[in-house]
Amino acid sequence: MTTPGSLGVGSIEGRIAEELGVRERQVKAAVELLDGGSTVPFVARYRKEATEMLDDAQLRTIEERLRYLRELEERRTAILESVREQGKLTEELEARIRGAETKARLEDVYLPYKPKRRTKAQIAREAGLEPLAEGLLGDPAIEPLAAAAPFVDAGKGVADAQAALDGARAILTERFSEDADLIGELRERMWVRGRLVARVREGKEEAGAKFADYFDFAEPFTALPSHRVLAMLRGEKEEVLDLVLEPEEPTEGPSSFEGIIAARFGIADRGRAADKWLTDTVRWAWRTRVLVHLGIDLRLRLRTAAEDDAVGVFAANLRDLLLAAPAGTRATLGLDPGFRTGVKVAVVDATGKVVATDVIYPHVPANKWDEAIAKLARLAREHAVELVAIGNGTASRETDKLAGDLVSRHPELRLTKVMVSEAGASVYSASAFASQELPGLDVSLRGAVSIARRLQDPLAELVKIDPKSIGVGQYQHDLSEVKLSRSLDAVVEDCVNGVGVDVNTASAPLLARVSGISSGLAENIVAHRDANGPFTSRSQLKKVARLGPKAYEQCAGFLRIRGGDDPLDASSVHPEAYPVVRRMVKTSGQEVAALIGNTGVLRSLRPQDFVDETFGLPTVTDILKELEKPGRDPRPAFRTATFKEGVEKLSDLEAGMVLEGVVTNVAAFGAFVDVGVHQDGLVHVSAMSKTFVKDPRDVVKPGDIVKVKVLDVDVPRKRISLTLRLDDEAAPQERGSGERRQQRGGRPPQQRQGGRGGHGGGGARQASAPAPGNSAMADALRRAGLLDPGKGGRR
Repeated sequence: MTTPGSLGVGSIEGRIAEELGVRERQVKAAVELLDGGSTVPFVARYRKEATEMLDDAQLRTIEERLRYLRELEERRTAILESVREQGKLTEELEARIRGAETKARLEDVYLPYKPKRRTKAQIAREAGLEPLAEGLLGDPAIEPLAAAAPFVDAGKGVADAQAALDGARAILTERFSEDADLIGELRERMWVRGRLVARVREGKEEAGAKFADYFDFAEPFTALPSHRVLAMLRGEKEEVLDLVLEPEEPTEGPSSFEGIIAARFGIADRGRAADKWLTDTVRWAWRTRVLVHLGIDLRLRLRTAAEDDAVGVFAANLRDLLLAAPAGTRATLGLDPGFRTGVKVAVVDATGKVVATDVIYPHVPANKWDEAIAKLARLAREHAVELVAIGNGTASRETDKLAGDLVSRHPELRLTKVMVSEAGASVYSASAFASQELPGLDVSLRGAVSIARRLQDPLAELVKIDPKSIGVGQYQHDLSEVKLSRSLDAVVEDCVNGVGVDVNTASAPLLARVSGISSGLAENIVAHRDANGPFTSRSQLKKVARLGPKAYEQCAGFLRIRGGDDPLDASSVHPEAYPVVRRMVKTSGQEVAALIGNTGVLRSLRPQDFVDETFGLPTVTDILKELEKPGRDPRPAFRTATFKEGVEKLSDLEAGMVLEGVVTNVAAFGAFVDVGVHQDGLVHVSAMSKTFVKDPRDVVKPGDIVKVKVLDVDVPRKRISLTLRLDDEAAPQERGSGERRQQRGGRPPQQRQGGRGGHGGGGARQASAPAPGNSAMADALRRAGLLDPGKGGRR
């Protein structure tokens, strides 16, 4: 409940509308729907008339800002009540509290009234020293020691004149540091003028080598990209780096910030008796209170901004991974590579059902190569396998070579081999759902099943894994758990509902991501399906336990029933809009089945003719588009990359080579590309195009197949520098890799103050084993030598 003069619901909506550049009524409609239990995908797809065409991105922003502003309003109400209970709430103060537009400003205003432990200033006031502080501030002509003499009182803890002056200084220091307008001004000034300085701790150079780029580093706050902030905070957490937030470039003499504080309170050194004492008090307040307070605020601001960027990168990469091209309903043989423990094998049929498993030992130490090929050929023949999915972890290239040999020895099988990300497969294998889904199957074999299925349909398989475990993020373990989970869950929800779900084949985890369906309701749908057979119409969903009218409204349009009683049930047309289609059928003289996909007839229909009180032009237009291509999949067509023969490890690479590879992930500083050597290469943003690139995602996205040229190979540091500009000149082989990095034109030097750390993770780091992670940011960083080995890995 809001109070008069506060931000209020109407004001909240008006403010969001202004921020988004839309009408307030659009935001009000969206808020009403979201508050009523509607999901963003549902509102974006089926309530376009109500919101006047707000898209899912705008709705997500509304959802996020609504949460923030409501939290702000709750905090404002609590603060007003707190100050009112203290008997200090004046009209002026109430107006300032109600006028605070951000949480930071609200806390600045509240600071003087915030209950706190007894401070030196409070003790000084209790000792009767406030008149001394006021007197010296009001009349600097007074001699401080003389003015302090009358306040000496051993009974009150004021032993002498100096103790009295110390108490007066504490009172003024607190006043200076709790002036909301002053603190707000100084905070913004420090943000604009300040910089973050990092230095290595003594004796930590070798142990913290991965942070070498930050051993002597300084860069303005406003220029720091998120990956550098998170890298340095990680370095500080691991006790390798010391971080200092400098308010401005170091200069001789007093800080400009001290001058602003002094001016605010009319303090100036004019040779008067108390001027020096007051100036020293300003300096003391700045160094001991204000700077510390601002440092905490700006550190939080840096972290928050870096987290927001990192979460954005994570979300964008997750979206691309989930919407990667599906191979489709084709029998697939999954290979989970390994040396000593063997290669785990699983065959799944076109529906993803496990039909065979085995373990082969083609690599060292067993070296049963021919036997392994014979087994794989037999399985492929028996189960009409079309695709071979190879996990990209340890022994992946060796297993890829095995699959290649299988293809060449048995051309009659017409097999296609594809390297697949196994990021998160171990998490799935050990999960309760995997045990339920694959009962009796050994944990080690479940990974091979997951690898095969994620080639068939990445979205359907990856939703079984916690998004954070898929590993497409940057410094994900340093991010806010709540913020990250909320963002990633939104991405998964948007992707699943954007593609649509076959209710008769979907797993419970996939169904649980559909609009309006909880995990419990998803289990009920599967149980009903198992007990009664496949659904033949959407209306049968109403018979599922606990699936009420609201849940049906939210989910029905996103669930598909192929080959059911009504052909519309296989489309994204919502059941509530079926009457509109019936009118189209009547107008066209066609049956529903004949109308669907009939482009000529559908384009002859005028959308305006079917608009009524319930369904407006946007919905009717969407219906016509859907009928033209019913159930269309928004994901791209399936393609595979071909790695260069004979290039299987880092040492096989040479500067100047042109290779085909797969973009595994995209960060603010460039893109990682898997060229098949267990180590992702980095295409720096400066080597992505002949023109300026602001956002690497404008050029490439995860899953893209690209041609790259090798610019430089740094074997000791396990770094590969690539370029998308194939006419770029590669570094001469005879130079040292560090020198090459600084002298070539394709990438800026990394060892310059204020401009290094472009990898986002620091300096060299030796991984304990080749790391998995194609299509995963964590794995890409690790494979590029920039992240801890072992996180998200499988061995």
